[in-house]
Amino acid sequence: MAAGIIVAPATTDEVAAVMRLCSQYAVPVVAQGGRTGLVGGSISKPGEIVLSLERMNRIERLDAVEHTAVVQAGVVLENLQKAAAEHRLEPGIDLAARGSATIGGMISTNAGGVMAFRNGVMRHRVLGLEAVLPDGSVYCDMTRVVKNAAGYDLKHLFIGAEGTLGVVTCAVLKLDPMPCATATALFGLPSVKAALDLIRLALDCETGELRAAEALWPSFIDLTAAARGWSEPDFELGRPIYLLLGLGGAREEALRVEFEKLFGDILDRHPGTTGILASSKRQEEALWGLREDTEVIYRAHPAAPSYDVSVPLSEIDGYVERILAGLAGIDPELKPYVFGHLADGNLHIVLNRGGPLPAALAAAVEAVLYADLVALGGSFSAEHGVGSKRIHSLLATADETKLKLMRRVKDTLDGHSLMNPGKVMPLASHPINDSSRNGVEAHA
Repeated sequence: MAAGIIVAPATTDEVAAVMRLCSQYAVPVVAQGGRTGLVGGSISKPGEIVLSLERMNRIERLDAVEHTAVVQAGVVLENLQKAAAEHRLEPGIDLAARGSATIGGMISTNAGGVMAFRNGVMRHRVLGLEAVLPDGSVYCDMTRVVKNAAGYDLKHLFIGAEGTLGVVTCAVLKLDPMPCATATALFGLPSVKAALDLIRLALDCETGELRAAEALWPSFIDLTAAARGWSEPDFELGRPIYLLLGLGGAREEALRVEFEKLFGDILDRHPGTTGILASSKRQEEALWGLREDTEVIYRAHPAAPSYDVSVPLSEIDGYVERILAGLAGIDPELKPYVFGHLADGNLHIVLNRGGPLPAALAAAVEAVLYADLVALGGSFSAEHGVGSKRIHSLLATADETKLKLMRRVKDTLDGHSLMNPGKVMPLASHPINDSSRNGVEAHA
């Protein structure tokens, strides 16, 4: 069941008016952007109002001198990318859902993507922010400069809050110069260590800058290659791990020479490495399709459960070995698809079966995936958020003081739990305490 009413304001004032009415009559509100989330962060139920930001889709200002863009929350990432490209600029963040993900949604989930290892996540791209609070008042700090030490930087309360503290309506984003040329190569490597060594070499390139380092484990690339009918006569599949690298710089030919040097260097260190360098934009798009066409998984396994973890780079090899063995111990046929942003340790893990899983099996899977993750210095949610599906994981893994502070912030800004109720934090009727925490930990 979902909410029966959708409102679509076109201005911040209209959002504020909606929130004042909802506050007056105690009506819960679920803000929605591009609806591309994977953790149930924008689902609604009867008795709630869906507040769609699709009409707030204007780029209000794009300044090529300042390298800033002032955008409404409903602006789709791809549209901002195209507008910035006209000035040879880019938002410094990119993801496969660029054609539907909105800036407001990306801010609310603190989105990451393929360039996070060098440009940071959404939190690092936002200079200023406007948001409507639950009572209809408007928080407005539309700073357009990087340096701002004027008191508490309250915009960070709303970045990553998934609409539970207020509705993001507008933002100022940093823009970066766009490279004149790009080049892409796919490497087949004998180990995770070899892949990390290649990333280290690529970060030290004399020509160009590393823009992407996407890892694909065999089960995933085998699936996407077969589904897309992709093959290359001089590049056979069958390696332990694949790494898709993107370089940006002034001249394409120089980038191609740099890739040839990278291949020689990594081959010296790790014999048996294979590689293919895209020779055209069409071939480049084909290589990226192997990584970005994740819908292939869901066509093969409808509603397949997906997980999104961050693991310190030095722990990735051991972590992947442990989870593959652990999942096989649950069921020998459980062979997940693993891929992700290797340069920042963000791994996506999708099970090779349809969902939802029975509760006992879901708990067993999470026990394998999340075991010792916090102790390693990682996180159960790298960029997908908490939503409604991962609250128990947050309660099971977060520091007790952090959880209490989160509750105090929520109660201060949204004491009646009108903003996206049942997301990120448990409802106030289920207080955080040692017994609830331990119960969730046992479940997770």
